Amino acid sequence: MGIISSKIGDLGVVTTTLDTAVNWARTGAMWPLLFGLACCAIEMMSTQASDYDLSRFGMELNRASPRQADLIIVAGRVTRKMAPVIRTLYDQMAAPRYVLAMGDCASCGGIYNNYAVVQGVDEIVPVDVYVAGCPPRPEQLIHGIMTLHERVRSERLKTWVSAEGVR
Repeated sequence: MGIISSKIGDLGVVTTTLDTAVNWARTGAMWPLLFGLACCAIEMMSTQASDYDLSRFGMELNRASPRQADLIIVAGRVTRKMAPVIRTLYDQMAAPRYVLAMGDCASCGGIYNNYAVVQGVDEIVPVDVYVAGCPPRPEQLIHGIMTLHERVRSERLKTWVSAEGVR
């Protein structure tokens, strides 16, 4: 026992809550779903490139399967034809799941005020963070992701699990 304790040294005691540990893990490995609809998707792709590097936030894996993702970034205008697809993908994601509306078109319909475009993706799925702009710069998307990380860090495990099931 003396050899092991001399190699480990005096590490002390680390205490934390389960909420803090789980939320730290969620923010460090949040995997977004690939879902680009219009010009905002180009800015979302450039955020993954070397100039902005979302990998430093643990988001280097863009998933093509909703069952492996926990964040859906709706980038661009959502048409009435695409709305059921978004809802199906959202329902297939594991809980807890988060939604980020990227751009004016996803947030409020943008310049497309007609019958074919949904006037905000929040009509279909609950949105956690809105990123404004047409199209928003990669810095704005990173700020939106950091805002979502702050929100996730302050969550409690009981907030997304209720008596009826998962929110």
